[in-house]
Amino acid sequence: MRIIFMGTPMFAIPTLERLVESHHDVGLVVTQPDRKAGRGQKVQMPPVKELAQAHGIPVLQPESVRDEAVQSQLAAVRPDAIVVVAYGKILPPALLHLPRLGCINLHASLLPKYRGAAPINWAIIRGETRTGVTIMKMDEGMDTGDILARCAEDILDDDDAGSLSDNLSVVGADLLMRVLEGAEKTGLL
Repeated sequence: MRIIFMGTPMFAIPTLERLVESHHDVGLVVTQPDRKAGRGQKVQMPPVKELAQAHGIPVLQPESVRDEAVQSQLAAVRPDAIVVVAYGKILPPALLHLPRLGCINLHASLLPKYRGAAPINWAIIRGETRTGVTIMKMDEGMDTGDILARCAEDILDDDDAGSLSDNLSVVGADLLMRVLEGAEKTGLL
């Protein structure tokens, strides 16, 4: 399956690693632009860009995916699916309808709970004892698409946002790969 991967932070790394190790063809990685960070305000690459470059995968870092030239670049890849993991921007309808199988998103909560940004932090702040990951087919809403798969995980007493994020990123990568395997067999997401 030919895939465009869209993601930015460390949370997205396990999924991109699994895709690279698989038989799937990651034709393009789309990530946020390099930004200044840290005390020295040095320009830093997103973790996803570093991994993509290490594997020789082309990288696109647009300020906006609403730009028609950017959408043309993505269309030229002719993806079967777009996989989105913590990309950080809402996709326009033109991109949602671009791939043959559609766009799927790995979200770090048991949707519909904790839609939007910072779902891991909100689960901890609100004292939840369980959370998880959801794979959903993206639509034009904010984390409102059809749920394809979910996996619940306990929040341990010593978990913080970092440890929980690390765990959920791996659980989510595994679940997303199972969803893609099913899509290959059925031709549907």
